[in-house]
Amino acid sequence: MSFGGPQWPQEPQQQGQGYGQQPQGYGYPQQPGPYGQQPQHGYGYPPPQDPFAGGQGGGTPDWGALADASEAGSRRKRRLMIAGGAVATIAVGAVVATAVVATNKKNDEAKNGGPTPTVPATATVSPTPAPTFSSVAPPPPPDPKDYITDPKKDKAPLTAEGLFPGKKLTMFGRPYRKGATSSTKNCASVTQGGLGTVLQKNGCERVLRATYVKDGVAITVGVAVFPSEKAALTAKKQATGGIAPLAGSGVGDFCHATVCLRRSNSVGRYAYFTQAGFGNGTKVTMKDKPVFQASDDLGTFAFNQIYARGKSQAQAAAAASAPPR
Repeated sequence: MSFGGPQWPQEPQQQGQGYGQQPQGYGYPQQPGPYGQQPQHGYGYPPPQDPFAGGQGGGTPDWGALADASEAGSRRKRRLMIAGGAVATIAVGAVVATAVVATNKKNDEAKNGGPTPTVPATATVSPTPAPTFSSVAPPPPPDPKDYITDPKKDKAPLTAEGLFPGKKLTMFGRPYRKGATSSTKNCASVTQGGLGTVLQKNGCERVLRATYVKDGVAITVGVAVFPSEKAALTAKKQATGGIAPLAGSGVGDFCHATVCLRRSNSVGRYAYFTQAGFGNGTKVTMKDKPVFQASDDLGTFAFNQIYARGKSQAQAAAAASAPPR
């Protein structure tokens, strides 16, 4: 007994038959009689006649019978000649009939378009060329990170409104309203604590800032631009103090003379910093999940904006290098 799936059907067995037996009674001829036997008289063959048998006496021929036999032989000869002529006529008729059939067949072919025409000796037939493919693999698409790492490639315009567009943003379903924005090449002037010294020492070229608020929590995100990926990574590791909070456009002062959450990270030749706290000056503790969540959201948004900058420049370079269609 087996389980778990369909079973293959078995070959049906025929009852009363073994392999190799021939069926009986299905039109097979019966075995003929013994070979070599001659047909017996009585099947249309006349018995042999003896013209010297009987007659007027023992050895005397019966001349009347001989004459009758001669006449009978002449009649048989005439019949054979007539029959031969009939056979010849039938044979000739068969030849004529064959010729007519062949002629009609040729006429049918012409009526239906005739045989397939042949190509003239002077014509040439060109085979359909097979498609060809280049053996050279296409170059890989540009890497967006190359365009946010190498200042020679990172040539797109860079402004605070371009990096932080619109009046609000939504991260994972959480809306944030945008406040003030700023951009400066004096990197140390928009920092607190020792961050300004770190930025200057690593060759900071510019700092762009924007502030967002949600449910009483304010967050300033600052993006610092460096001449290389190595410089940005070093600044992130050496970071101390924080980015200065940016008030304005409906957002009051925050993170002054209180405890706030400061974070730093980098991607390519960009380092980004966040400072988040309560707008009413309440100190931030480890239990204040909304502050940590807001810091995570704005840090993720900054990373996405920097990466999008590299991606757009990579796509533009790929489009410019593509062959014309």
